[in-house]
Amino acid sequence: MNEPVIAVMLMLLLVAAGEVVSIVSRARVPMLLVVMLGYLMLIWTGVFPKTLLENATLGTFGALMVAPLIIHMGTIVPLRVLKSQWQAIVIALVGMLTATVLLLAFVTPLFGYTAAVASAGPITGGIIAFIITSGKLKALGMTGVIAIPALIIAVQGLIGMPLAAFFLRRYAAKVKEAIDREGMEQVAAAVETVEEAGVEGTSLLPKKYHTHSILLLQLFIGGAIAVLLGKATGVSYSVWALLIGIVGAYTKFYQPKMMEKANSFGISMVALIFFIVASMNDVTPSMFAHSVVKVFIILIIGIIGIIGGGIAAAKFLKWDYNKGIAVALTALFGFPGDYFLCEEVSRSAAEKEEERSLIFNEILMPMLVGGFTTVTTASIIIASILMNTL
Repeated sequence: MNEPVIAVMLMLLLVAAGEVVSIVSRARVPMLLVVMLGYLMLIWTGVFPKTLLENATLGTFGALMVAPLIIHMGTIVPLRVLKSQWQAIVIALVGMLTATVLLLAFVTPLFGYTAAVASAGPITGGIIAFIITSGKLKALGMTGVIAIPALIIAVQGLIGMPLAAFFLRRYAAKVKEAIDREGMEQVAAAVETVEEAGVEGTSLLPKKYHTHSILLLQLFIGGAIAVLLGKATGVSYSVWALLIGIVGAYTKFYQPKMMEKANSFGISMVALIFFIVASMNDVTPSMFAHSVVKVFIILIIGIIGIIGGGIAAAKFLKWDYNKGIAVALTALFGFPGDYFLCEEVSRSAAEKEEERSLIFNEILMPMLVGGFTTVTTASIIIASILMNTL
């Protein structure tokens, strides 16, 4: 297992098994859930060594591709479409804020204010919020509390993704019913796509220079700028990467679906899965057992807040509550989980490729916008503010 090719093969076997389970279960069991749980079981039982992903080296490649991938996601969300998804932003924020209020109100008397504050950022966001939280806890000498946000980060997606998949499948079924009842053309007229935003195929760069290496260079130029801006401003590079992708597509520096045109999207997404799974290495059975009850209760409280806020905001905005809950739940996993779910759900709900494409376009934009609102931006702000109160 020390050979990189063998290590990558073993991880790809696990990813492929997750894909098979997702296809057979019609997205009831998300691929990423199978991969993460399977990896934990395999390293805990000693079947996989903890150095497997280090040997595979694709995890390092995945870490390198985060900024370019976020820029790519910005290029598939045209500014016109982003403006039209303001409801998704509102629903995601209401879900996050409701969860934060409930955590502070109920976790504080149960486990203390420090545990409540340490859980709020990670449960409404992702890795960056965890880094902010754990860094502050270490600086204050509260290392014993770090296991709580670490476990939340490790397992929140395992709960959030099946929940989101459940509600998203219910909404996709309604879209499929509308297609059967009203016809493909009438339903498609209400779904805005990248092509309809008027930017498909446009670029400042002459077409003869649209080679894979030049397109990748453009993505890495944006990624490098995002990283430098992140260091200079203190604002996460992921926020800058998203803005660079959106503005770059609007100004035609980037083409829509940039990384797909560079023929690099598939391998980059696989590498990103490796990078995400590698974060599970430090979760031990003893750590899990010691904090599992606290984390389980905290997750229940947080998820009730997210779902409750999502339902309330969706009803106020006259959205289907299934769609609203799924968007709010992106706080528990974000990108790339939201993208994977949209692919799997649209594939399972449709009978024809035209239906799959239509359902995918209908659910992708609000899910991506919800994920960027929660994990990429707002959770970082929440974590920064709350940790400064300790």
